[in-house]
Amino acid sequence: MVTSPVRLGRESGELGLNQKPQDLEQPSLNLNLHGLSPLEIPESVPLFGTDGIRGRVGEVLTASLALHVGYWAGRVFAARSGKGAIVVGQDSRNSSEMLAAALTAGLTAAGLEVWNVGLCPTPCVAYLVEATGAIGGAMISASHNPPGDNGLKFFGPDGHKLAKEAQQQIESALRHHVLPGLEPVTGCGRGYFRPELVRGYAVSLEQTLEQEGWGDRPLAGLKVVLDTAWGASAKVAPAVFEELGATVILLHGEPDGDRINVNCGSTHLESLKAAVVEHQADLGFAFDGDADRVLAVDGQGRVVDGDYILYFWGQTLRSSDKLPEATIVSTVMANLGFERAWQKQGGNLIRTAVGDQYVQKAMLDRGYMLGGEQSGHILCRHYAVSGDGTLVALHLAALVKQSGRSLTSWVDDSFQKYPQLLENVRVEDRARRLGWQDCAPVTEAIAQAETQMGDAGRILVRASGTEPVIRVMVEAAEADLVRHWADRLAAVVRSHLS
Repeated sequence: MVTSPVRLGRESGELGLNQKPQDLEQPSLNLNLHGLSPLEIPESVPLFGTDGIRGRVGEVLTASLALHVGYWAGRVFAARSGKGAIVVGQDSRNSSEMLAAALTAGLTAAGLEVWNVGLCPTPCVAYLVEATGAIGGAMISASHNPPGDNGLKFFGPDGHKLAKEAQQQIESALRHHVLPGLEPVTGCGRGYFRPELVRGYAVSLEQTLEQEGWGDRPLAGLKVVLDTAWGASAKVAPAVFEELGATVILLHGEPDGDRINVNCGSTHLESLKAAVVEHQADLGFAFDGDADRVLAVDGQGRVVDGDYILYFWGQTLRSSDKLPEATIVSTVMANLGFERAWQKQGGNLIRTAVGDQYVQKAMLDRGYMLGGEQSGHILCRHYAVSGDGTLVALHLAALVKQSGRSLTSWVDDSFQKYPQLLENVRVEDRARRLGWQDCAPVTEAIAQAETQMGDAGRILVRASGTEPVIRVMVEAAEADLVRHWADRLAAVVRSHLS
């Protein structure tokens, strides 16, 4: 599905994907981690959430934890795939280099080779794992979270997020320092600094448009605003858009660990909306900190979220017979307006639990090609092995350009979203947060709301897998009804769980 470039760039003399720059070789440590105490984490509290391990740096995410995780992840990777290379990337957070060093020490202590590519989007790691034949990958990022957080997420040899079973093996070994059936580690691995590999990922993005027959500069004539959130896409996204012919206006366009995601990016669209209107741009895109998701803004400054992107891309793929069973996979958060409009066209929408891993699993299990989340995490298996904000932005921009229509007109001719309100209630106690369904006042309030709303709306309450919050979502045809029940349910959650 993914087109792997023969070489990394268009200039001569660049390194191939499997060449090792010996002059960039870095020393690594072979540590006996059996002398360290198992991590003191309650068995009832899972370390891996919906998107890897994530938390506050210095509290949850420490160098010691990254060292342990690297070692035991390395043992699990080696047991499953044999010895080989692990691709490691990072976002711009101040803590990312520290965690990368510790993770690399653990991986090399497990006898594996590490290719550290430095600053890059999360989907770059997924792509490079699949394209180079590495046995796995790791990304150091907390996605859309604030600068003080960070995280570790892993990819299997197919470029997909590491299977649940493998995550559980790593977590069990972390807790008990035992992984049955493994041979002792003999010798240490080595670490290499491989930033030039990122260029191969950039070229692959361009090739996905070229394979559609749209020429070398399919975005020529488009004026596009990009908000890279001071994060991982700051170098790649504007360069690729410009190479494909777009005029780029860049916001928050340098890697900055102090400001990543702060009042910018896909969770704060105000500056993007203002810039699109001010510069009379055709459209704009905002990425999150690790650029695996994206939201768009049309020429009038209106938000075009993942539901709209799936709808537009789904129409295009269906018209070219590339959408099996006219089916899109999304989550329980997908808007009812989107679902009913897609069904009216004869399409099918399958809903999963929130999280791109659940969307991807449903797609792989059933052979579907397009899926994603309202938050802008979109997966199209025709072009990539993972969700990729830059890829999605390029294709949406190209669809607009090639159609000869504005994104504004696409939105006007699509569907009306049902009013939907999401309230986040902060619950610091993780056990209470994850066990919220055991709280009778909360479940009784939800049941009462569902009874009174009937078919006129729906309610979704869930614990976030990435932040210390419980999310309360209410959706209905009438905005007043949405506000009433969202406020009431959030108050009950706050009263009994905060």
